Amino acid sequence: MRGVWVATVANRDWPSRAGLSADAQRAELLEILDLAAERRLNSVMFQVRPAADALWPSPYEPWSQYLTGTQGKDPGWDPLGTAVTEAHRRGLQLHAWFNPYRVAGHTDPERLAATHPVRRNPDWAVAYGGKLYYDPGLPEVRAFVQKAMLDAVRRYPVDAVHFDDYFYPYPVSGQTFDDDAAYRAHGGAFADRAAWRRDNIDRLVREMADQIKRVRPGTQFGISPFGVWRNAATDPEGSDTRAGVQTYDDLYADTRKWVRENWIDYVCPQLYWNIGFGAADYAKLLPWWSEVAGGSGTRLYVGEALYKAGDPAQPEAWQDPAELSRHLTLADGHPQVRGHVFFAAKEVAQDRIGAMARVAADHYREPANPPG
Repeated sequence: MRGVWVATVANRDWPSRAGLSADAQRAELLEILDLAAERRLNSVMFQVRPAADALWPSPYEPWSQYLTGTQGKDPGWDPLGTAVTEAHRRGLQLHAWFNPYRVAGHTDPERLAATHPVRRNPDWAVAYGGKLYYDPGLPEVRAFVQKAMLDAVRRYPVDAVHFDDYFYPYPVSGQTFDDDAAYRAHGGAFADRAAWRRDNIDRLVREMADQIKRVRPGTQFGISPFGVWRNAATDPEGSDTRAGVQTYDDLYADTRKWVRENWIDYVCPQLYWNIGFGAADYAKLLPWWSEVAGGSGTRLYVGEALYKAGDPAQPEAWQDPAELSRHLTLADGHPQVRGHVFFAAKEVAQDRIGAMARVAADHYREPANPPG
């Protein structure tokens, strides 16, 4: 795996701004695919549902505002359909990247398109931390988001369905995610709310895996979680880290279980820290994840923080163009690691201090076929 994420939320990587013409958007997308092929990458994780919206003509959710600037407005072309066709033409895999539960970067349902599901079902959404989220505790929400995502799988020969690290939202100090009504209605069989929330996410993952195989057999299902499942101080099975966020406890995502139980085809933990970083050392997390994946049927890829290379706000290690290359060298000693994915496309193009060029020179001298 030699992958790159293409983030569309807030126009991070593509399109460069909302409101470009269809031709300009298409040209920018092809430029990203061309660059990925030139840099001898083989897979693109293309974000096609950044916020309960769509980058294809979905019958369930509105066109994304990040295309035209207006949610629900037809951009005049089919970005996902084009991306699949053009990626395959270049020998690249296209992994359709979905965010399951994020609805909006604000809390006002009236600002959503008139056709938006939350306008028709306001009880589906929870305002938290200045944003809107679908409530993962409602079975009807879980069924709906799967239907919305599977529409893309049904329409297009995507190579994989790809989830990022957002399940329940990251904690916001002093705020409570108000799912009281859903918990009262559906949480009675569980010891506590945390166990119920984890079960909600487990069900999403397990059901999605089953349905992908039914809708388009051979399509992979991969998840890219935050890099720390639990700290060892919390759980002896956890990693030798002191991270402030633990996916099991804070996002209610039991990422280790999904790997061990073979619910997903691949896991791509975001190991976005440098070698030697105190709270979360890349050199400690890499063997931890290798051990978790070892003996399972789940392939392990590693998410790499290319965006940190050359960023003056980052620790000194990230000012060294060789830091990322050292990550790949370290991974070479762990046979469970089957490749890497880089965040993100904008930085592949900019390559501020030549970190990506160094990776290519040291590790990607020859092209590699996408993983089967």
